[in-house]
Amino acid sequence: MGMAFAAVVLSESDATVMTGVRDRVSGTHTTQVINQVPTGANQQCDYNPAAMPQTQLIRSSLFVPGHKPEWVAKAIATEVDEIILDLEDAVPDNQKAEARGLVRASLEALQADASTASSPIRTVRVNGLVTGGTFDDLEAIVCPALDVVILPKVESVEDMAQLDTLLAEFERRAGCEPGRVQTTLAMETALAMRHAYNIAASSPRVNHLVLACGRGGDAARAVGYQWTPTGEETMYLRSKAVLDARAAGIAYPTVTSWWDIPDLDGLRRDAELNRRIGFRGMMVMHPSHVAVVNEVFNPSQDEIAHAQGLLEAMAAAEREGSAATIYEGDLVDYAMVPTARELLELAERLGMLAPAESEG
Repeated sequence: MGMAFAAVVLSESDATVMTGVRDRVSGTHTTQVINQVPTGANQQCDYNPAAMPQTQLIRSSLFVPGHKPEWVAKAIATEVDEIILDLEDAVPDNQKAEARGLVRASLEALQADASTASSPIRTVRVNGLVTGGTFDDLEAIVCPALDVVILPKVESVEDMAQLDTLLAEFERRAGCEPGRVQTTLAMETALAMRHAYNIAASSPRVNHLVLACGRGGDAARAVGYQWTPTGEETMYLRSKAVLDARAAGIAYPTVTSWWDIPDLDGLRRDAELNRRIGFRGMMVMHPSHVAVVNEVFNPSQDEIAHAQGLLEAMAAAEREGSAATIYEGDLVDYAMVPTARELLELAERLGMLAPAESEG
């Protein structure tokens, strides 16, 4: 994803290097972690793109507090696409140390139960670099059962490089393939929103991007917008996030923008707006939101029928020696064919079509 990126892999014997990284990440000085690694003291590891996990569609993501493992089963029951075990805001400070072990156990239990392709993505949100908890979080939770890490408040390419360095070392310790653990770029500060493309393109680990633009919270405070249910105050932010993601090669940008738990009609309207803009899913705050969001981000039956009909119309035009035709009142040509096929392939992946029905 994005440009090629060489990660620093620290040797087992270089204890001073990891001590330096720990001091940087566990303290208040979180910049230039890479510079703590002496030149020539470590080997370079170029990721093999073929060995990295395939990016998956995420229509819905749901947080589960890391210190409440009993909630994981409830999350699975919603048929959510991604479960985010949270070590950050959802866990009281005095329970974070215990929560790390609980999250590791939850990851391994989820992996043991992952018997189908529809099993949720296993993600952990760790504590940010400035908190002093990032190193200990990653040391505890990086394992073969972990799919994705979300590091809060990533604002620069340098921040992403620090995360990459730590993940590379803990992957090596856990016996994981280099690059096995991917990361989602969370855009929740003005700097993150401003530099999103550069950050996302800087590392092949960045497989998803999520924009925060809900009521209150970090994003509202950072940008200064006044939230409304119709979303006009964040329209630019939403559009820019989609553009930056797609330009960086991220196929499935997502957003968290609706935090009103009981208002499911408002959630639906917001989800429909997000889909029209180009988002492919939403991060939600409550299990009751998952079904609504999944439905909105599924292709509708009308969309499926339209795409199938367009492919049939273009096939007929080709047989008659033409590269364009009129379909349902619109002029269509070869440019519309990949779009129709993409929608039908998505419907097939979601089990809404048999394989033969997506061909054309």
